[in-house]
Amino acid sequence: MLYCERLFNDLNRLADSPDGEKRLIRELATRVAALARAPRMRAINQRWRDVVARRRPDRPPVWCNPVGCWSELLPEAKLACRTPAFQELEVHFKRLLIKDAIGDDTPVNEYFMVNAVFDVSPANTWGLDIECEKTETKGDAWRYKPALRCAADFARLVVPRYQINRAATEAARARLADILGEAMPVRVSPITGYYSGATLCQPAVGLRGMEQILIDMAESPELVHRLLETVCRGEMARLDAIELAGGILPNTDCAMFLSDPLRENVSGNFDLRDCWGHGNSQEFDTVGPAMFNEFLLDYQKRLFLRFGAVGYGCCENLTRKLDHVLTIPNLRLLTCSAWTDLSVLVDKVGDRCCIMWRHKATDVVCPDDTVKLKAQIVAQAERLKGCHYQAVLRELQTLMGHPQRLSEWTRLTMEAVSR
Repeated sequence: MLYCERLFNDLNRLADSPDGEKRLIRELATRVAALARAPRMRAINQRWRDVVARRRPDRPPVWCNPVGCWSELLPEAKLACRTPAFQELEVHFKRLLIKDAIGDDTPVNEYFMVNAVFDVSPANTWGLDIECEKTETKGDAWRYKPALRCAADFARLVVPRYQINRAATEAARARLADILGEAMPVRVSPITGYYSGATLCQPAVGLRGMEQILIDMAESPELVHRLLETVCRGEMARLDAIELAGGILPNTDCAMFLSDPLRENVSGNFDLRDCWGHGNSQEFDTVGPAMFNEFLLDYQKRLFLRFGAVGYGCCENLTRKLDHVLTIPNLRLLTCSAWTDLSVLVDKVGDRCCIMWRHKATDVVCPDDTVKLKAQIVAQAERLKGCHYQAVLRELQTLMGHPQRLSEWTRLTMEAVSR
């Protein structure tokens, strides 16, 4: 049986009555708000704050993000709401209840965050469309279909302009407030949660193509710099619009980045110095350290300077690039992916920042038992002793028929980091 299956079957009956979808959403929101107020949640929040601040928590936080396998944990056929706005909320709240059943350190808030709406000009952002080629099979591989096919096309690149759309933002807030009623308050901010706008390589590769941008670094470096400069200026323009919009609420309330206030004695007049920024270099994984620094990191640093704290890395292998990465200003969180050498990273980082220790999804979900998995977790946790770290599982695309493996991984990891 899937997590919360009986509970959801009972609650779904609410949707069969008049105005039932709204009743279901409010009941789900009420239950989630109760989780946020539970004593266990206070301990979870403190755990995250302590480790990110490089204090010693009662134990490192343990968090899994099902990502691509949510469709297995919460199949669309088992959703009760058919109205898109209600179904989106149903998925959001049910996922939080599933995470509570899994038992990891997912922080839960008793309010609902809404992103402010921004208009961008031109509508396709860069003056060129980012397109990709896909197969007909869901989940299959795909590739970008680059718009920058020759040097002359670079003249068509533009730096986008952003402006808050206050009417659309208020309409979104009012719509959610009407649905949720007194079950949960709604908050609005121009920056929320996991903000990864400094991942400049993603739009750059989307516009030029993965293979071609690698060739350009050797044969036409001026084109790469021209492209990254445009993308960097575009992200700067978005950050300008965020600050000009006002009403910033620090994004220090979500997993990975849940932390103490980033500045002391600031209340009600926040800016990006009170917020987390994040970036990675996944598309530049195969690029050597020197080119990585020249063609990507130097541009990312210009954006990172605007934030009070920075997290860096995702699935890429940063082993040979750590000396460059550790020069990032305000670096507070560094990802050690399953492909980064944990021992090398531990030796270089020490206690300088918090390490996001990520586990390889295939090692977790593919085996029929957890014998090797347990040994691996214990050994790596031992290597991390003396460091400030959080344990994270998130590159999941399928559960391989082992839905309970998420709670098993959570339990095994909590036991290992508590030794």
